[in-house]
Amino acid sequence: MKQSQLFTKTLREAPKDEVSLNAQLLIRAGFIDKLMAGVYTYLPLGLRTLKKIQDIIREEINAVGGQEVLMPALTPKENWVKTGRWDGLDVLFRLEGASDKEYALGASHEEVVTPLVQKFAASHKDLPCAVYQIQNKFRNEPRAKAGLLRGREFSMKDLYSFHKDEKDLDEYYEKVKAAYFKIYQRVGLGDITHLVFSSGGTFSKYSHEFQTITEYGEDTVYICDKCGVGVNKEISAEQTTCPECGGKNLKEAKAIEVGNIFKLKTKYSAAFDYNYIAEDGSKQPVIMGCYGIGPSRVMGTIAEVSHDDGGIIWPESVAPFSVHLISLGKNGDEVAKTADKLYNDLATRGIEVLYDDRDVGAGAKFADADLIGIPKRIVVSKKTIEQGCVEVKSRKEEDGRLVKIEEI
Repeated sequence: MKQSQLFTKTLREAPKDEVSLNAQLLIRAGFIDKLMAGVYTYLPLGLRTLKKIQDIIREEINAVGGQEVLMPALTPKENWVKTGRWDGLDVLFRLEGASDKEYALGASHEEVVTPLVQKFAASHKDLPCAVYQIQNKFRNEPRAKAGLLRGREFSMKDLYSFHKDEKDLDEYYEKVKAAYFKIYQRVGLGDITHLVFSSGGTFSKYSHEFQTITEYGEDTVYICDKCGVGVNKEISAEQTTCPECGGKNLKEAKAIEVGNIFKLKTKYSAAFDYNYIAEDGSKQPVIMGCYGIGPSRVMGTIAEVSHDDGGIIWPESVAPFSVHLISLGKNGDEVAKTADKLYNDLATRGIEVLYDDRDVGAGAKFADADLIGIPKRIVVSKKTIEQGCVEVKSRKEEDGRLVKIEEI
């Protein structure tokens, strides 16, 4: 893509009303635009990155047997009344339609997916079953000041699993846990993301969060220096040793939650009277699990943990483009012609290139390249082509190196 044709622009300074680091960086770099608190438009660069994160998640969830669907965001009141969450979920957006009919915007989708799967999986032969979607969620957050980390509308992958017994749930739960670590590794957060025990609420003694360690985090966790598993501060008073290995040395750290998984058991299946016919002909309750990960939150987390004074440093797997090609020539001169040919050659080979062909100074081009954060930068200048070369530099490196054009 030619940068001259990109309708968005970078900003030298972040909007004064934006306090979160991830939103400041992403707005300045032209990835998102703020419509109102907790609600953002994904611009061309941002949408490319969001889709790459979603696709990585999709691949790993497909690999553990997840079947993708797309459920409505507009949901009927009566389903929420059945589960007690019409009045019990404080962040639920409630609205009134024609003929005084009441609805909720999906904050999560247990109230939709449970009766959906109930229509099709009625026998022990139909279970286990795992259904997921990647869709926008809506939550009436009172404190939507954390950019993509705490939105009122945000992208979510929510997976729901249905089982004959708790043993089957436990086995699948471990598969999803492993899949989540693969996801975080692939998006560049694997080395700093930990499994953390947190309060299980009404479902079980514990649920599990995936927390990415960063000084910018809004959660406090205690990480075991023996096995790397952590405990959320909210249960730390009763948990002085590691719940995984029994280790006694738990180190405090700030972190961002990038995913969570729950054993729902029969909470929602019971609300919809969802049972299955067992092998002996008896009716048995369906056991459920729930597994959430927010692609938009992951995107914001990457920006928070992977940046420098110049801007964002995207991992190659989720960067909007693989290469940022910069021409320091003027329209029609030899430098511009060389850059044009290189752009076409790279694109022909299937390499994703953002080509800065704009009529602006070198300083502005380099500053924007750092701000946008594409992993590799290629510079074509009069000085380089005199040597039959271009300058290649990694976003993480201070200095570039000359590489023969035919070797690129």
